Amino acid sequence: MNRIGILTSGGDAPGMNAAIRAIVREARHRNIDCLGIRRGYNGLLNGDVIELKSNDVNGLLTRGGTALFTARCQEFITPEGVEKGYNACKYLGLDGVVAIGGDGTFRGALDLSRMGVNMMCLPATIDNDIGCTNYSIGFDTACNTAIDAIDKLRDTMQSHERCSVVEVMGRDAGHLAVYVGIATGAVATLVPEYSDVCEETLIEKIRAERTRGRTHFLIIVAEGFGKAETVAQNVSAATGIDSRVTILGHIQRGGSPTARDRVTASRMGRHAVLNMLEGKCNRVVGVIDGNMQDFAIEEALKMKRALQRSMYDTAIELASM
Repeated sequence: MNRIGILTSGGDAPGMNAAIRAIVREARHRNIDCLGIRRGYNGLLNGDVIELKSNDVNGLLTRGGTALFTARCQEFITPEGVEKGYNACKYLGLDGVVAIGGDGTFRGALDLSRMGVNMMCLPATIDNDIGCTNYSIGFDTACNTAIDAIDKLRDTMQSHERCSVVEVMGRDAGHLAVYVGIATGAVATLVPEYSDVCEETLIEKIRAERTRGRTHFLIIVAEGFGKAETVAQNVSAATGIDSRVTILGHIQRGGSPTARDRVTASRMGRHAVLNMLEGKCNRVVGVIDGNMQDFAIEEALKMKRALQRSMYDTAIELASM
């Protein structure tokens, strides 16, 4: 193992830079050269590559986003694009590539591995929906960003006796919404996994709690559940409470990563390099009960991460007065 490439792909997540730093530092410690492939698989196909030495990753630990940039690449979805990527790896003299991202990134890595490229994958997505790991890089930072914004929003919500309907990210998964809902004391948390939650039940709950003296309400809506605007309109129409929508959007992807994301990304990056040195490639690194483990890419892509019912029940039951 003389030279490896590193790329980030898909949506950015806080902690990606910490992972890049760990891979470069561990590899250089073991006399392995590193090439940073900028703009994901698009950069691989177009030769957008830079050399990375230990000093080049100074300061990355605390930075959000990804210093290697990220981009979508429709060309890489085609067989011709994958073959072009394989040829690029050979031309660059890469003995392996570490790909950081979500399931779309892993599918690209699987395609390259089938062509003969040694691949390692690190899960980095604020959605925390990667099946082979209890935790993905970026989730904790996204939670804290959303919580901080909602805590500030609460001042206005209290002052105007409003119902705030806050939409958080998470794609088709409700992990982020449930964590945020518990941490902010939301009166309701609406997630796609339990989309059968009756809106009328939610409205009756708001009415009952207003009778008990509650003057302001917070509802968390996962983006995969449905339109937050519709929820707000229905609450206003049924209760007469002024309901406003706040969509937190991409601020949840930004910001300096938390300690948990920095440490997790560092551990995963080191584990990826050590695996490659041992000849254990074409794997996805995961954290299971606090320990580093890894799974074959194909196996990892088949695994699904379900929303814990106990977490959802906690969000619902603790919201009751």
